[in-house]
This record gives sequence, structure tokens and C-alpha cells, in this order.
Amino acid sequence: MLAPEEIYPRLVALKGDLADMKRYLGIDAHRAAIAEGEAKAADPAFWDDQRAAQETIAETNAHKSVVKPFDELSAALSDAETMRELAEAEPEGPSRDGAWRDLSEIVENACNDFEALRTRSLLTGPLDACNAFLTLHAGAGGTEACDWVSMLLRMYSRYCERAGFELEMLDQTPGDEAGLVTCTFAVRGPDAYGYLKAERGTHRLVRISPFDSNARRHTSFAALDVVAELQDETKVELKPEDLEVDTYRSGGAGGQHVNKTDSAIRIRHVPTGIVVTCDAERSQFANRKKAMAILRAKVYEYEEDKKRAALERFYGEKGSISWGNQIRSYVLQPYTMAKDLRTGHETGNVQAVLDGDLAPFIAAYLKWKSAGSPKIKGAAASG
Repeated sequence: MLAPEEIYPRLVALKGDLADMKRYLGIDAHRAAIAEGEAKAADPAFWDDQRAAQETIAETNAHKSVVKPFDELSAALSDAETMRELAEAEPEGPSRDGAWRDLSEIVENACNDFEALRTRSLLTGPLDACNAFLTLHAGAGGTEACDWVSMLLRMYSRYCERAGFELEMLDQTPGDEAGLVTCTFAVRGPDAYGYLKAERGTHRLVRISPFDSNARRHTSFAALDVVAELQDETKVELKPEDLEVDTYRSGGAGGQHVNKTDSAIRIRHVPTGIVVTCDAERSQFANRKKAMAILRAKVYEYEEDKKRAALERFYGEKGSISWGNQIRSYVLQPYTMAKDLRTGHETGNVQAVLDGDLAPFIAAYLKWKSAGSPKIKGAAASG
């Protein structure tokens, strides 16, 4: 809790920071764009071209998603200033102490909201506003690695709940004894890709294995691939002759919910070798549509990776995503620590991280990228 004498300086600093943020976020330009979009929507002929209308609505909502939290934070600071004046006018006693406690909580929440808004301002990539497709793959380690994949899936599910994102499972392959060999899921919500791209890479777990009768320490690896769901299908051309499409029956534990027809889809993009599968729906058509969306996103990212690799060779750097380039370690034994090997951000509360508290790691990554991504010593270590 903030002491009463700390509150006024904190409010002054926040108001100054918010004034700077208004400038670099271009709030006035966003307001003008909202007004223009709403004026178009008021035109009686607005829905004559439904695709253009939907694009206009999406663009207007994107501008509102920047302005709304800014306005809410501005209002909170204005209310806090009024509450500070009232608290100072209160006579000494429990009522005054309670007013300062309430005000301290409001100011601390405003500080957190400001940091979240500042982190969001770092999402400047062309695809950052998009939904995302995530695929987890178990590495070497058999059952241990498969269990680690299921733990990571739970972690990202919890993170999505915290962030207000919707998660939809699209495909999964169970391990022989426990966990998952691989799984693919969609995450939908404002800036889902912008935030979750920070998680792309190899994740390493060190713990006492629950599957080892001798209770030995094991190291497991799992890789996460994150791609943006493309809104513009023209970004990637998928020629029919380049696709190998197979249908198969969804697996599962049995019972009435298991598909009894070959509705699951597997598509292989021959030029790149990329394979995607989807068995989320009972309809083969619906699964094919989702699989094509995932494939389009993966092919786009594949081409972008090739461009990045060419630039890295030109500049003499190495930074490709591979099993040797883990991004984060989660150590449960003999001590507890989660550490991002790119940014250096770490915490001893590993359980909170595994419960979805990823926001500090994501914020650290976005700041690191905006600062030019200096290489952290040991970031490429695989042990």
C-alpha cells in the first residue's frame, strides 16, 4: 500500500506519462478514425457492400480498442485526484485512514493499467492485431515430454482466461502413456498474435519425474509454434496441385462423441512439407476450412522465416527457431525458477507462471524487441 505522502507524486507522474502516451499512441488520430467509421456506418447504403462494411466495422473497433482503455485510465486518474482532495479534508481517524487505503488501491491499479497500455503500445507489427494459431510439439523424452506439452497447454489455457481470449482446440495427438505428443489450438481476441508471438520457441522443464520410480531429475523439451490467422487470403496463394489432402477418422477414448465418419482432415503443402491436421468439427468441410486457415498462416510464416534467415546471414547473426534455441527454462528441482533466456526476466514463483501468469514475460519480450533485441548470453544453450 502506498503511504499518503507517496500518492500525490505518483499521480503527478502518471498524468505526465499519460500525456506523453496520448501523443505517441496518436489518440487524436484514433478518435478521428472512429468518427469517420461511425459516419460511414450511418450511411443508408453502408451494407450494400457487406465485405467493405465488415472491414470498416473491424477497423473502427480496432481504433476503439486503443482509445477506450486510454479514456478509462484518464477517468480513473481524474477520480483519484478528486478522492485525494476529499481524503485530505477528512479529520484524523478511521474514516480518513480508510479513504487513503482506497485511494492507494486505485492509484496502484492505475499504475498497472498504465503499464498494460504501454505494453500494448509496443504491438506495432502488421499482424499483431490478428488471432493466432498455436501448435505444441513434444521433444525428446518420451512420456516426460508429452506430459510437459499437456502442462504447457494448461498454462496457455489459463493465460487466455486471464487475458480474455477465447481458446479453441483444433487437433491433438495423445501420448502413449500420458500427455500429448502434439496439439494445435486457436486463440482469438484483440492482439492475440501480438502477445503470444513472444512465446514462440522451445520451452525446457527440469523436475523430479512423476513417471520415474527412482524419483530422478529429468529435463524435458517442448516446442511452441505461433502463427497469425491471416485476414487477407491473398497474402498466400495455395495452389490445388501443391496440396495433398487425406481424410481419416478422429481418434479418442470412444463413446457417443467420437466421429464415426472420416471427417478429420490432414493437408500437406508439398513445396514446403508443412502438414496440418484438424478434427475439431464433425463436418469434413468445416475441418478442411480450419485446416486451410492454419496452413495458410504457417506457409506465410515459413516464407517470412526464410526472409529473416537471409537477413540474419547477411548481418552475421544466428537466431532461427530450433530445438537448440530454447527461449525459457522452468526449473522445479533442485530450486524453483522460471527464466526467459532472451530477456533475462525471471521469477522464483514457477507455479504462478504455470498457472498462466505470463504477462510479465510477454511485456519483457516486447520491450526487449523494441529496444533492438540484444542477444542474451546463454539464450541458445540447450542444456
